[in-house]
Amino acid sequence: MRDEAAKRVELVFSLFDANGNGVLDSVDFDLMTDRVLQAAAASDDGAKDAIRAAFRRYWTTLATELDANGDGVISLTEFRPFVLDPERFGPTVAEFAEALSALGDPDGDGLIERPLFESLMTAIGFEQANIHALFDAFGPDADDRITVATWAAGIKDYYAPDKAGIPGDRLVTAHAV
Repeated sequence: MRDEAAKRVELVFSLFDANGNGVLDSVDFDLMTDRVLQAAAASDDGAKDAIRAAFRRYWTTLATELDANGDGVISLTEFRPFVLDPERFGPTVAEFAEALSALGDPDGDGLIERPLFESLMTAIGFEQANIHALFDAFGPDADDRITVATWAAGIKDYYAPDKAGIPGDRLVTAHAV
């Protein structure tokens, strides 16, 4: 696993630990889902249902694959190698990427405006400066929009253990505000 990928994994773990208890559990995914849905008030029910299902699958996949002792929690040690395993986690990441990026396009034009992108990423817990650095790395158009496909691909790349120098690396690097 590349060093960049390890840093991305640790950041995702800390963000998904929404209740701050040091492990991932089903409550974390409920809290995260609620925060993201609040930020996506303008999205239709289908998009909201898709992100709910994606978060549910994310947790279910982790619990099924990693919770060998059945205690209902996932530690960082358990999480680290699994989440970057495309064979085991790739379909879950793909579903999450498609659902989150579609949530950012409530008008269905295939484009995501910066304010909604920022709201969704803030709801997940990313730092403001890093959110803007990521959006800029995606190469927004003259109207400050990125495509749904660009964001979905960026999310998938974020979980790739062999990738470095990707836009998602801006989420783990401190950026000036």
